[in-house]
Amino acid sequence: MKKLFKPVLSLIAIATMVACGGAADKSNEVTEEAAVETVEDVTTEETVNVNTSESSVMWMGQIVGGIKSHNGTVKVTEGSLTLKGDEIVGGNFTVDLTSMNPLDSNYTEDQPAEKLVGHLSSGDFFMTDSFPTASFVIKSADAAAMTVTGDLTVRGITNTETINDVAIDTEAGTAVGSLTFDRQKYNVAFSTGAKDFVLSDDIELTIDLKM
Repeated sequence: MKKLFKPVLSLIAIATMVACGGAADKSNEVTEEAAVETVEDVTTEETVNVNTSESSVMWMGQIVGGIKSHNGTVKVTEGSLTLKGDEIVGGNFTVDLTSMNPLDSNYTEDQPAEKLVGHLSSGDFFMTDSFPTASFVIKSADAAAMTVTGDLTVRGITNTETINDVAIDTEAGTAVGSLTFDRQKYNVAFSTGAKDFVLSDDIELTIDLKM
C-alpha cells in the first residue's frame, strides 16, 4: 500500500502544479487582453474648430488639354473636425464663393481678373447671388486609403464626393486634402461652344484647414 500511495501523491502534486501553472498563464492572457482594451479605449474623439482666418481652399479650372488654366482661393467661413487620435472621423467646412481671389497670371487689360470673377459669380457658373457658399460634410473616412467621403453642396445641389490624399498633423494643427468634382453635376454648366476652347468639367480643389 505504501508503494502505491507515494506515486499517487506524486501524480496529484504534478497535476496540481500543471493546473496552477495553466491558470496563471490564462490569468496573464486575460490581464494582457484587458490592458490592450484599456489602451484602445483611452483614445477618445475630440471636436476642434477650424481656424477660418488661416484656412483656405485653392481652386483650379482649365481648358481641356491644359492649354490655359485659372487658379485662386476662396475663404473658409466656418468648420470643425472630429478627430480620434491622429485620424479624422467627422466634421464639416463651408467656403465663401463671393471671396474668389484669382492668383494666376493669365489676364490682359481686355480680360482682367475682375472679369473672370464676375463671370464665375454669374448664373453661367456658381450663381453666388443666390448661392454664396459651398459646403462639405464628412460622412466617413478611411485612414489607410487616406480618403474622406462626404456630401458636397454647390448651388444648392448635393452629391457624394471623396477627398483624397488626406493628411492630418495634430501637432502642427493642419488637415489637408484634394478633391476633384464634375461641375456639370452641380449645374455649373457654362460652355464656350468652341471646339478648340473647351472648358474642362473637372474643378480641382486643394483644401488646407488649420486648427
